[in-house]
Amino acid sequence: MKVGILTAALQELTPREVRDADPDRAIEEWIEFARTLGADYMQLSAALHPSETDVPPEAMLDPVANTLDLRKPFDKDRARRVDAALRAHKIGLSDVGYFDNLLHHDPAIRRKKHDFMLRVFDTASLLGVNAVCGFVGRNQQRSMDENLVDFEEQFVPLLREAKSRGLTYRVEQCPMPGWTTGDNWHNNIAYTPGTWIALHRICEKHGVGDQFRIHYDPSHAILMGQDTRSIFQYLKDTGYNFLIGGFHVKGQVIDAKGVSAWGYGGQTVERGDYVGGKPSPKPEDQLNAWKKQTVLAEHELPGTARHDPLAYLQNRSVDWLDHQLAARELLQLDVANTHLVVEHEFPKARTQDRARVTPVLQGSVAFVRRIDEAAACMYALQHEVLAAQGIPAQGIGREPYRS
Repeated sequence: MKVGILTAALQELTPREVRDADPDRAIEEWIEFARTLGADYMQLSAALHPSETDVPPEAMLDPVANTLDLRKPFDKDRARRVDAALRAHKIGLSDVGYFDNLLHHDPAIRRKKHDFMLRVFDTASLLGVNAVCGFVGRNQQRSMDENLVDFEEQFVPLLREAKSRGLTYRVEQCPMPGWTTGDNWHNNIAYTPGTWIALHRICEKHGVGDQFRIHYDPSHAILMGQDTRSIFQYLKDTGYNFLIGGFHVKGQVIDAKGVSAWGYGGQTVERGDYVGGKPSPKPEDQLNAWKKQTVLAEHELPGTARHDPLAYLQNRSVDWLDHQLAARELLQLDVANTHLVVEHEFPKARTQDRARVTPVLQGSVAFVRRIDEAAACMYALQHEVLAAQGIPAQGIGREPYRS
């Protein structure tokens, strides 16, 4: 598969004062950095500028990176500059990512986010990539069923715009539990196969089924007690194993004590995001809403968590080799043209110090490449070489629905 990295791995590679004055300098420097890390591709992160966003960075568990700054239109001159840097360093773009709540209940805020997404679409077209990655989101004031109506009325038009530009929209399935200080936990309705299928059926009704795909991230499955092989098997069983079109390679390590204390819903009271029985207006307090997740789990940068077979079987850590095997065995993939995008959200290594984070990211990129190569060799040996000679593979292997 094609190994890349999301540029949010180091938001401040180019200092704010430099990139605000010369926005595309940030992209150029990240392209050079991606080559240093050993990646062949990068996922270009876009976001509303901190001066324009409705969510302060202080309230975010992982503040998004606006490596791609779209305060001014991304035109052909800007595209040529970026393309020159890509060619110079032999780096490709997997897609452009913009991760936000596109079903926001406030019409004015939602319109602002949709307008920005349209600029992302236009940028992707100018840069010659065929996909954009992001969330769907959730209207916090309505039920999940009512959000299906919102999706049909508000999100499908975005997919029509994607279709008109020859783009696919790949949804990352993070449930985003900390997006609200309220009790809602599933704040991105496209969080699991059941809703992917429901949403895709809506898309098909409106002729945009081919524009809706999933950018699968196994860390979110672990957070919800799921395992990759079972998810992929379920998609195959239901005839929807074509839905996954790319991958974020990011892990999750479950804290058994946190699960014992709070269960998989995370911390529900006394988090610190409420003061005097009401939601705190302070962004630094609102950040505590993420204890719905962090009290029981910590993100893994691939390769940084110990090999732990028991945790794999308990769905408390990502079994990376089986992840790559299951993708080949169960999904409808053009493997050689499928992107593996390393996403760095491992808190203990989350630093803006380039010198410190570089060897960590280099090691993770190398791990992802080698584990994918190992899975490719194992798959070919068992399913092609041995099969061609009528020799059965040995043992049983990991099975779906049994963890």
